[in-house]
Amino acid sequence: MAVGVTSVERSRVVPASAEALWAIVSDPHHQPRWWPGVDRVEGVEASRFTQVLRTRRGRPVRVDYLIMGGRAPELAVWRQELEGSPFARVLSEAEVRITLAGAGATAGATLVTITHSQRLRGSNRTGGWMLARATRKRLDEALSGLAAIVA
Repeated sequence: MAVGVTSVERSRVVPASAEALWAIVSDPHHQPRWWPGVDRVEGVEASRFTQVLRTRRGRPVRVDYLIMGGRAPELAVWRQELEGSPFARVLSEAEVRITLAGAGATAGATLVTITHSQRLRGSNRTGGWMLARATRKRLDEALSGLAAIVA
């Protein structure tokens, strides 16, 4: 892995069809139901959306994403717009990929894999380790959130 790049991948078999899960992951309006920390979603268009998160002190933080496309019902890709955001001080790139695949012998189940790749500004290796740990936790929470919606 290149210096400053943190890529975390987490997977889980979710008891729902890829089509049912696609309807959730491809529609940003559903994110408050399953993506950790999302209070609401605004400005949803075919090519972009904004997550509104809350800090521990209750202040809203906006996170803008471009929808990079994908293949229904297999792959969704979002790239964070960093320029002009508070995240630009720390990150030079950030992308989320959600892959949905049949879970083999488990009928009606889908293997959901979320990969979050982030490139840190500068060469802070300690920051990468801490970022990866926090990202693992967030992706595990997102997978649990998806499983809870379809249960």
